[in-house]
Amino acid sequence: SRSITAAVIVMVPNSLGPGELLLHYGTDEQKKRYLPRLAHGEDIPCFALTEPTAGSDAANGQATGVLCKGVYNGEEVLGLRLNFSKRYITLAPVATVIGLSFRALDPDGLLGGNDDLGITCALLPRDLDGMEIGGRHDPMGIPFPNGPIFGVDAFIPMDFVIGGRDGVGQGWRMLMECLAAGRSISLPAQSVGAVQLAARVVGAYGSVREQFGLPIGKFEGIEEPLANIAGHAYFMEAARRLTCGFVDAGEKPSVPSAIVKAYLTDGMRDCMSDALDIRAGAGICRGPRNILGRGYVAVPIAITVEGANILTRSMIVYGQGAIRCHPFVQDEMAAVAEGDLASFDRAMFGHANFAATNAVRSFVLGLTGGRFAKAPVSGFEAPCYRKLTRYGAAFAFLSDMALMILGGSLKRREKLSGRFADALAWLYLGSATLKRFNDDGRPDEDKALLRWSLELALYRIEEALAGLLDNFPNRPIAWLLRILILPYGRTRKMPSDALGALVAGALLEGDKRRDKLTAAIFVPDDNLPGLGMLERSLEAVVASRPAEAKITAAVRSGALEKTPSASLSERAMQANIITSNDKRVVNAADAARLDAVQVDWFDAETYQTLR
Repeated sequence: SRSITAAVIVMVPNSLGPGELLLHYGTDEQKKRYLPRLAHGEDIPCFALTEPTAGSDAANGQATGVLCKGVYNGEEVLGLRLNFSKRYITLAPVATVIGLSFRALDPDGLLGGNDDLGITCALLPRDLDGMEIGGRHDPMGIPFPNGPIFGVDAFIPMDFVIGGRDGVGQGWRMLMECLAAGRSISLPAQSVGAVQLAARVVGAYGSVREQFGLPIGKFEGIEEPLANIAGHAYFMEAARRLTCGFVDAGEKPSVPSAIVKAYLTDGMRDCMSDALDIRAGAGICRGPRNILGRGYVAVPIAITVEGANILTRSMIVYGQGAIRCHPFVQDEMAAVAEGDLASFDRAMFGHANFAATNAVRSFVLGLTGGRFAKAPVSGFEAPCYRKLTRYGAAFAFLSDMALMILGGSLKRREKLSGRFADALAWLYLGSATLKRFNDDGRPDEDKALLRWSLELALYRIEEALAGLLDNFPNRPIAWLLRILILPYGRTRKMPSDALGALVAGALLEGDKRRDKLTAAIFVPDDNLPGLGMLERSLEAVVASRPAEAKITAAVRSGALEKTPSASLSERAMQANIITSNDKRVVNAADAARLDAVQVDWFDAETYQTLR
């Protein structure tokens, strides 16, 4: 929340760096050499995957490594001659050790196998002959190190391959198994941090900034985006915690990591846009007082990296989840591959029973609104558990029907896959939110936030399921599925205005829920322009509310004539409506308000030096 550049520099070695690959697949010698240096920051890593012709389709990159013998450090050894062109590589301009993915080729049969050995990962020193590194891209003006890497006939010994000779051709498996852990942590944390910062800023600004004699946070037009930001801050943190918990438990959460990467960065985009709308002119004038401008500009970076969100939603979330998370599909595929008829029959009959059970559950729970589903608690949130169960059964049944009817063509129907991803993602986000509420001790003050988050999640789930049924290619089957899944049609609604008002109130007037929602945010010294001074202004304004209420009541009753604020507080004191201390507090609040709405300006000479 303080520095995007610092956050990126810290997160990349733990997300996209080669450390995770070394930990799981490196040789003992590689681990001893690199891991201590990476852990102490003596080596700065980067990982070169993306190419001009292979972004999302990273497995079909043009980088090659041809097996051959060559001279390295004066000795002739078996190795690979590399040719590659990589781009968008974060930390490349300053990296001392470079992880590289490439396709290993063995045209001379030196390893006695196929010509094409597959994707391979290696570690390269910065001073490798034939490699060009140090140039920079300029990602949206955010000055974290990012740039291209080129290699022409750069020779490396086999020892540089992660895992040594046994690691040749294993690179894609390494990447798929290990990078999910980093994707679970870095970008979700950055997204949550941005939304929490936005929540803290607009909550204070909505209380301090006044128009038409009222704090702008009291206007319904501002209340709506305030509620959106507060609700997102609550459920996004819940999803981050749950996903990190999987990683802490030793899991490799490929599907949850894809969900939080795509849907939390999208949530950040929505909230930063709302926050800039609330800040208005103060949000677009650059300078030390602009707290959110840099974060807003940087949003597209998070949307794009580590799997662009369009790709993640339309191909990865459901594409991976439909097989990995299904109780029978993997067994069926394995049985077919092995020609095991008995195993296939067991899996197929189990699959059919699973689909039939979900069809009945979906219909019954749809008719009853999930009323008879089990809930792990009996409190006010029990209906939320039941409704998620109802939609979970509907999702499972519809997913099975799509797999059975559309078969392999489903992977090419990315719009359908994207809607399946939406339903699955919001089931996950809703479940994570309920878990957070329970883990936090089910506090009364969080009930409105929970209700808002779950109503949004349930609405999005039903919206996705309805979209699937509207666009299912087999229309007679779609008609039948609609009866089983949505027997009453669409019934869910977005959170109500009244509920939104309660949620927005969590950010205003120094409410303790604001501190809870933004607990991880660094607040600078109150003498520093930006968030520190805004927080000081909020304290002054909140402290003045009782005295201002007395003055307002006197004006409304006719006991005091309305005049500009400075003279009004003076006359209110003279009329014994407020005390001299009250007058001091009110004047301090007026000065704080004026300071809070100031923006930076620069003389012509200084302006020329700004980026």
